[in-house]
Amino acid sequence: MTKIARAYTNIALIKYWGKKDKTYKIPYTDSLSLTLDRFYTDTKSEVINSDKDVVFLNNQELDDSKSLRIRNYLDTVRKMYSFDEHFQINSTNHVPTSAGFASSASGFAALAASINSTMNLDLSKKSLSILARNGSGSASRSIFGGFVQWHAGTNNDTSFAEPIDESPDIGIVLLSVVISKAEKSISSTTGMESSVKTSPFYSNWSTLVASELVEFKQAIANKDLQKIGEISEHNAMSMHALTLSANPPYTYFAPETIQILNIIKKLRNNGILAYATIDAGPNVKIICSKESVQKVKDFIEANITGISTVEAHIGRGIEYI
Repeated sequence: MTKIARAYTNIALIKYWGKKDKTYKIPYTDSLSLTLDRFYTDTKSEVINSDKDVVFLNNQELDDSKSLRIRNYLDTVRKMYSFDEHFQINSTNHVPTSAGFASSASGFAALAASINSTMNLDLSKKSLSILARNGSGSASRSIFGGFVQWHAGTNNDTSFAEPIDESPDIGIVLLSVVISKAEKSISSTTGMESSVKTSPFYSNWSTLVASELVEFKQAIANKDLQKIGEISEHNAMSMHALTLSANPPYTYFAPETIQILNIIKKLRNNGILAYATIDAGPNVKIICSKESVQKVKDFIEANITGISTVEAHIGRGIEYI
């Protein structure tokens, strides 16, 4: 019986910024993420008698241009595991653009898991993480639940994710504040390349990430949510410093981004737990506690117009339905 594979989105709290191998999507540094329960992708793959893959997303067949990335990925999978079969892919994406999360992590993790099931590859979670990474780097982390570390590695066999704690007893809540749904003027790939090549501070980035990874894992072990928030915010701001220090400089921030950062600082000064993390875009994700999230949400919505908020909790790893 063909099973549906489900994978959840994740948010990097210790980020990577820059790929040393674009073909295999291998980053310069490790990263550490939290898998989230709110948004996910369901994917089913079936072998078809054809020399071409067929891809459906949300019940709509994708044309050749829109399905190119997925078909190229399936070619990679066929080469990696030495089979010739082609597939009909049916994927349902429960990651609305209004949520402020990228869907590639859950999308390619679910696709990798689906092919693993359909072709009876019987892959270990490590091998499945490697397979997912070949579609999207962050997908390597969505194989697992909870806190996950992606080891940068040096080649296709050594770059993979593994769980730190899939069921952490930490009352962490992530509040996504969506400022804009517009496409970025500078893609993440272009932005990374610019920072790697031109930021005078990029040489310090690897050292910083290595140090903060050690601190972060200790904070997880200590169930220290405040420390998790502090490190996450500092790491995110350090990443964005690489964009501002590139030549020419650029930023993903919008005026509202700065406004929210100032509000978060004000909340902390009033004893409310709130820390920011920001990916390559203007939208802010706020690390809260179960006790603080409603206060943070109410205060943000009362002080900024034209935004929406989405609350997420700790999510699980790959599931087969």
